[in-house]
Amino acid sequence: MRPTVLLLLALLTPVTAPAAPPPSTIARALAMPTANNLVGAANRRRFAWVENRAGVRNLWLADVGTPGRALTTYTQDDGLDLYDLAFDPDGSHIVYVRGGDPEYPDAAAPNPAHLATPPRQEVHLRTVADGTDRILGTGHAPAFSPTGDRVAWTADGTLWIAPVAGGDPVKLATFDGSAGPLAWSPDGTRLLFQNDRSGHAVTALFDVPSKTMRYLDPALGYDVDPVFSPDGTRVAFIRFTPPPAAAPVASGPYWSIHVVDLHDFTARQVWAAPSGPGNRYGGTRGRNLYWAATGDLIFPWERTGWMHVYAVPATGGTPRALTTGDFEVEDFQIDRAKRDLLYTANAGDLERRRVWRRPIAGGTAKPIATGPAIVAYPSLGGDAVATIAADATHPAYVALVGKTGTTTPLGTQDATPAARYVVPKVVQFTADDGAPVHALYFRAPGTGRHPALIFLHGGPRRQMLLGFHPSRYYSNAWILNQTMVAKGYDVLVVNYRGGTGYGLAFRDAPGTGRDGASEYRDVRAAGTFLAVRADVDPGRIALWGGSWGGYLTALGLARDSALFATGVDLHGVHDLTRTPSPGLSPTAQDAARLLQWQSSPVSAIDSWRAPVLLIHGDDDRNVAVSQSFLLAAMLKARGIPYEDMLLPDERHSFIRHDSWVRAYEATIDFLDRHLKPGG
Repeated sequence: MRPTVLLLLALLTPVTAPAAPPPSTIARALAMPTANNLVGAANRRRFAWVENRAGVRNLWLADVGTPGRALTTYTQDDGLDLYDLAFDPDGSHIVYVRGGDPEYPDAAAPNPAHLATPPRQEVHLRTVADGTDRILGTGHAPAFSPTGDRVAWTADGTLWIAPVAGGDPVKLATFDGSAGPLAWSPDGTRLLFQNDRSGHAVTALFDVPSKTMRYLDPALGYDVDPVFSPDGTRVAFIRFTPPPAAAPVASGPYWSIHVVDLHDFTARQVWAAPSGPGNRYGGTRGRNLYWAATGDLIFPWERTGWMHVYAVPATGGTPRALTTGDFEVEDFQIDRAKRDLLYTANAGDLERRRVWRRPIAGGTAKPIATGPAIVAYPSLGGDAVATIAADATHPAYVALVGKTGTTTPLGTQDATPAARYVVPKVVQFTADDGAPVHALYFRAPGTGRHPALIFLHGGPRRQMLLGFHPSRYYSNAWILNQTMVAKGYDVLVVNYRGGTGYGLAFRDAPGTGRDGASEYRDVRAAGTFLAVRADVDPGRIALWGGSWGGYLTALGLARDSALFATGVDLHGVHDLTRTPSPGLSPTAQDAARLLQWQSSPVSAIDSWRAPVLLIHGDDDRNVAVSQSFLLAAMLKARGIPYEDMLLPDERHSFIRHDSWVRAYEATIDFLDRHLKPGG
């Protein structure tokens, strides 16, 4: 056959592309859907949330009595987050933000998928009935007016408004700094918000008809969580001042609650924290001030050494505790009638979460849900309650709470990869200074001596739980730890001092971080706890963690390479030195700088021997990627073996599913090569 014919046949023969390799075990597990950003409609038993499935984020909606359904049809792991969800009063429209970073909402939008056209942070208005989706403009924090006919939002020091029925958005105002969540007055004429500025924050009140801005009782402090009274005639807010460096523990007060009368704009302090426990402001992660129908202001306080919720009359008086006991309230809110308190707490079991409810005027607190190990972050849709729920084998999902406390999933629960996950055992041991160390111990199957991992969370204001964490970051860590257990590793998850869940004295333990790294005592104690066990190989103990957990991983490898054979450090902090706090004498500044250096991993690098894997995104706004560049250079200069993975355009908490998969596959490969499970 002539060559030209052979060439023609070759061109006409279909070429079958090689089949893509199946996803790895860790990739399949990380692709399980998780739910977050749960919201409810005020006047309808309707809920919405964000589902993240393999990095593809979509809005979901469910009415009580009907299955949940997807509202949007996004299909790509494109790094565009969805957040700031809000319904209009009757639940017929929903607003949300797509793109940007909710932690840094006024910064340039991240682009971890390297899109040719950089993504924007856009406010969307969606009609539930027909699926119409309209982009109102760029910005964040959208809020419907009380009648639902307008939407206001903010963008980089500006206020905007648009009619729901259609029409162009209108810029209302330009101001210095940035705005926190927007709140409408009950009559729909004013917008209230926290105006964050450089080094302080003030309470801003904007009159929509006259387009005028007024700052309410501005002072030298941080004004946070402003709230209207139910009738809209007054505003309350929390004001706090960070204590100066080396301030005595019993000094203060450093925070107070203020009320402004909007008729004449007179202001008064209605309460201030006395000296003693709780004299320094430390609110929950959510909103921290509500105005109840009883005339009380509802706020958090650590007076007893535990985070609890209190009520104080808006006219002033003595606070009364609404929650009591040796447990922490993680978040709280009041119901639509402003008469009941709902809160998430670890009452009765410090490593789990439950949602509780009680009347504000008086009465007994009762758990509203039974079943899952973790029930948190309740939302009200009309008179119905839904929560985020999770357990050892199911990542975060939305559950409807029945009148008898039963929970019914509203969305998808595709959790097959987690079916064989195990519940760890709660253990406690003692650090070398006598402090108790809280931990969760996963025991690998099989006999003989196992390699072991110590997982160290970030924050450090965090707590790991007996199940999938509501946070995507730590939900993923649960997956990796369970994957390693199945491969033959024991895993010890350490809730070290400086974290949350165990009270004020534990969270504010002396000498942590830059002030001496006392939390590392807990890490070393964890290594010793494992090393003396007959079923653990003391020569194959490794550390891994991210952020502050990356810092502690590096510190352990630098100080104790004889105890820790290797480690994986994700976006850790390696040099803690910074300009000391103002107000210190030159001598005190020198002492503070020296202590910061001594608390840093790089200060002990000459004793570092163990190999390490470093992973960092180069658009990290929480821990600069230069921290990992510095450590890599110092390791290289000393001939200490290390491997690295740089994720261009990724943030601190990786936005793309692909980034998590790559980071965790590299982690598993690195640990397997150095610790040889089964060997």
